[in-house]
Amino acid sequence: MSLQANNITANQTLSVDDLRRLAGIRLGTIAEGVAERERQRVLPHQQVRDLAADGLLTWRIPQAYGGSGASVREVVQFVIDLAAVDSNIAQALRPSFSFIEGLLVRGTQEERERWFARYLAGEVFGNAGWEIGGANGAISARIVREGEHYRVNGSKFYSTGSLYADWVSAVALDEHQQPVSFILPREREGLELVDDFDAMGQRLTASGTTHLHGVIVHPHEIRTRITEEGQRSIVPPFLQVFLAAVEAGIARNALNDAVQFAREHARPIKHSTATRSVDDPYVQFSVGEISARAFAAEALVLRAAESIDAAWAEGLSEQAITRAAVDVAQAQYLAVESALKAAELLFDVGGASTTGRAHNLDRHWRNARTVANHNPRHWKAAVVGAWQLTGTQPPTSGLF
Repeated sequence: MSLQANNITANQTLSVDDLRRLAGIRLGTIAEGVAERERQRVLPHQQVRDLAADGLLTWRIPQAYGGSGASVREVVQFVIDLAAVDSNIAQALRPSFSFIEGLLVRGTQEERERWFARYLAGEVFGNAGWEIGGANGAISARIVREGEHYRVNGSKFYSTGSLYADWVSAVALDEHQQPVSFILPREREGLELVDDFDAMGQRLTASGTTHLHGVIVHPHEIRTRITEEGQRSIVPPFLQVFLAAVEAGIARNALNDAVQFAREHARPIKHSTATRSVDDPYVQFSVGEISARAFAAEALVLRAAESIDAAWAEGLSEQAITRAAVDVAQAQYLAVESALKAAELLFDVGGASTTGRAHNLDRHWRNARTVANHNPRHWKAAVVGAWQLTGTQPPTSGLF
């Protein structure tokens, strides 16, 4: 476990400008070989470690705890920029960012001091909360008290980012059928992380299976629940705008590859009036449409992030959180559409050569489609429509 970051010194406070500067440098190195890394399924362990060591998981940590105190908008801009380079890494870091949001909303002083210090030391957090086989997100994992500690058994799926993490958070039901959240060190005996994620896209998020084989959980590893049943929280809108930011980044990544391919690989078709693909009006039209969709997706997602910041500024009133949830749902719906269309239009900038496996251009559509399937986007539009028409409140589930 990394107890001290390599690239930042102890007690060094990074400002938002510092983080932006570090991000610009680090993203350039992450971009190297990204298409081949995805094609060969080479997990980006070092790239994730480098981001954490640079302090680039600490944006939202308040200045009082040694962080930069960045806004949600500033974090979301970073996520878009990261996803525009490697959407797998961006999504794999979602649990790390969401854990901080939970601490900001409901964490105790002791929890904040403990966990923020670990972030500042360059540690990474994963998630193992979701299961399959049960309806409506039912939980089958069980946690029981055993003397002065607890013991948990069960299996989790879609454990986003856990293979890269120092700490893995999970949830199980106690003897009263109540959900209990807890967090475990990666090396805890009985905690088994399996690299078996087989989705068509986002293959490097390492979102495989986590088995809990009679794992001991100590009392100090029990977490304050971020949300309670039926209560509205600002954390779900953050979780959802994060996914929308990944989609916006994918759209921009598709644009970047479209421009590069047209400049370096494409050639005009036989009956084109242009001698270079970059001068072909239909290639220009395709790239222009991709650019417009990427621009729109980013603008929408950043606007939704501002709604979350506004909710914080208003003291997290229920009305402000509802407004943020609606804005995020709208942005998410269109960001998905924009990313999918941008990834499709990419193949219009060249001929059959665009489908060559060496270019791996299909990864953009596969990745966008996989991220979109986290939450059915038709629910997003339907919930917004019901709110507009009848004032029906969005669900209080983690999907809104």
